[in-house]
Amino acid sequence: MNKLLKKILGFGLVCGSFWTTHSYGQDTLYLTFREAVSIAQSKNLDYKITENNLEVLRKEKQVATLSHLPTAGISTNLARQTGQQFQQVEGEIVVTNVTNEIVSSNLNLNMPVFNSGRRILDTQSADLALKAGEKGLDRAKQLVIFDVARRYLQVLLDEELLRIASENLENQKQQLVQIEGFVEAGLRTVSDLYNQQSEVARLESVKVDAEIQLENDRWSLSEYLQLDAGVIPVLEKVNPESERESFLEMELNQLYELAQSNRSDLTQQRLLSDSFKKDMQAVKAMYFPRINAFYSYNTFFTSLDSRSMREQLLRIYPQNTLGLSLVVPIFSSFQTRLDVTRSRVTYQNQLLRTESVDRKVFQDVKLAHQNYLAAIRKEKNAQVQVLAADEASKAVSERFRLGLSSFVDLATANQTLVRAQADQAQTVFTLYFQEVLMKYALGILEVED
Repeated sequence: MNKLLKKILGFGLVCGSFWTTHSYGQDTLYLTFREAVSIAQSKNLDYKITENNLEVLRKEKQVATLSHLPTAGISTNLARQTGQQFQQVEGEIVVTNVTNEIVSSNLNLNMPVFNSGRRILDTQSADLALKAGEKGLDRAKQLVIFDVARRYLQVLLDEELLRIASENLENQKQQLVQIEGFVEAGLRTVSDLYNQQSEVARLESVKVDAEIQLENDRWSLSEYLQLDAGVIPVLEKVNPESERESFLEMELNQLYELAQSNRSDLTQQRLLSDSFKKDMQAVKAMYFPRINAFYSYNTFFTSLDSRSMREQLLRIYPQNTLGLSLVVPIFSSFQTRLDVTRSRVTYQNQLLRTESVDRKVFQDVKLAHQNYLAAIRKEKNAQVQVLAADEASKAVSERFRLGLSSFVDLATANQTLVRAQADQAQTVFTLYFQEVLMKYALGILEVED
């Protein structure tokens, strides 16, 4: 029976060694957190779409700004007329059957003089829309940082749990050697040896589970970063217990005020509300009369005139027209009224979205604050738990060595210690992540955080 258990244990060690070799036999990419965020921003679909949409908003603002300048256009027409042509000769109209080749050119300039402030409103709306787009890009960037941080920290936590599992396995292997010596010396029964061998085999499985979890979370991060197939990220370590920024001294209302002034998505919705309001006011300007200034330069050449093309185009036939046009809307089949209704509904819907985001900001801050406080309490409890479990494990180990405690007591004390160490690692990384989540909820998350 003893030899059979040793064979099983040896097979488990070989499998664990094969798994580790197979897992780390892939191409590795060493990454810092900043590099991971940079890769995610360059490949994240939503972030790239937001960035592309911002370019459209920049062009729209440029067009709105240039709309204050006159519009200009040049046109040239080439034509040939064959058949009866009407000509005025010595005060009479003469009809002849000839071919007439015509070249005409036109230069037209138009500029709105008065349109009830529509150009100004359109420019202001485009400027507000661009600022809203920039805020949306800032929030998209924070979302990428948050998503990378969540996956990044999970991998580091898995590495810490694997380290704890590996150390515990090595300690229990050493304990197995000691028990074998106790059994040979007659200080312990064979059942204690079998129990310890079973415990070592169980811990081998625990280590394998930790390795699998680590590989799964590594591949999850790799997939989010859209790394090449077969590339495994190896991450730079961070110290979750250093450079902490405490929010304990801040009340919920203070955090909410901070979020209101820093949340890019809330600012984006407010800017969009102002932009849509400007759009509605600009559409209402179509109810009122409009005045436009225009200038036109026209000239032409005809083959029926014997004079040269240059003389006809530049001296004989040029015409200059300069004037003002007044447009008074009277009836347009209620099209203007429809446009005003649409713009008003769009503005009202945007106000509803702004209120919804404002409520969401409060909920995010409240939940993040509650989870942050809970994480602090759990971390303190985990510290006490580890200290107590460590002292208990040492005491039971000494009593077991002296033959005053059973194997059950020893195994229970060791399992309690390992569980406490794992819980402490969980709470440390959880608190670190809750700080990241708090900064994300407040809208102050940066790569350096």
